[in-house]
Amino acid sequence: MSAGQHPADLRPVDQHRVDQHPHGPMRRKDREITDRAEIDALIHASRVMHLGLCVDNVPFVVPLFYAYDGASLYFHSAKAGTKIDILKANNAVCFEITADHGIIENEAACDFEASHRTVIGFGRARFVEDEAAKIDALNRIVARFTDKAFTYPAANLKTTAVVRIDIESVKGKKHGF
Repeated sequence: MSAGQHPADLRPVDQHRVDQHPHGPMRRKDREITDRAEIDALIHASRVMHLGLCVDNVPFVVPLFYAYDGASLYFHSAKAGTKIDILKANNAVCFEITADHGIIENEAACDFEASHRTVIGFGRARFVEDEAAKIDALNRIVARFTDKAFTYPAANLKTTAVVRIDIESVKGKKHGF
């Protein structure tokens, strides 16, 4: 998102791209969330995403706190470590966010089901280098947990990576809600 651009100014994810989702068409159409506002609400409702990365055909999944601006997801990290090394080699990512989950019990063991609202999406990770944009992303993440305002010492900003995931496609699914 460019400076001064508001998330509401962005086009919703193109339906063609949703249809071309790497997982293909959803088998259970009755469980698919097709309303982008409902998908966005689900993304805003949760605080943890699971980020899927891959390098040299070896997958890696990590849970992260995040923020969402209507077009991109943001997370922070140390500047060194496995996920940073993988992102430098391959910035293609998959993410999963679950807002609600539970069990739908049944008399037969094989008929138990998961109650859930889930979003799975794909995108490209980009390192945020601009200090003002970095601080804005950190403020968005912190605001999900507290009303307190913080300042970030320059030494901390230098050792903190902020990553923006530009969402390319997203799908939602729900059952039991």
